[in-house]
Amino acid sequence: MAPSSSTVVKLLKLLIGVAWLDGTVQQAEQVYLRKIAHDKGVSEDPDLRPWLYGLRSVSKEECYTWVEDYLGSKPTTAAYQQLLEDLSGLIYSDGDVAHEEAKFLTQLQQFDPSNTDTSQFRESVTRSIQKLYQRWISN
Repeated sequence: MAPSSSTVVKLLKLLIGVAWLDGTVQQAEQVYLRKIAHDKGVSEDPDLRPWLYGLRSVSKEECYTWVEDYLGSKPTTAAYQQLLEDLSGLIYSDGDVAHEEAKFLTQLQQFDPSNTDTSQFRESVTRSIQKLYQRWISN
């Protein structure tokens, strides 16, 4: 089943937001975004045009809100994996992964449906132990 137009627009907004994470949209990213919009049939969508043509920037907060809006509160593994694939295409389109983009991908892992409460708990405990150890070393 093909994604609805509104789903495609949400995806494109999210991709545009990720392109803005480093403060500017690189030429290769802009070409990639316009090609995706054209291929998906939403290049003339009035909601996308300001972002697609660099007339409006996207804040990090907006970008993270769009992730939640796109994935919803309980994303499927397939939806999460597809989003990672779509984001990877954009992030690697300019041949450079900016620090902000790498950080975003790391934070996106919190939406991975295969993460269980146990693994999140384990990670939380590990981080706490690391912080305690770092404080102990620095004293």
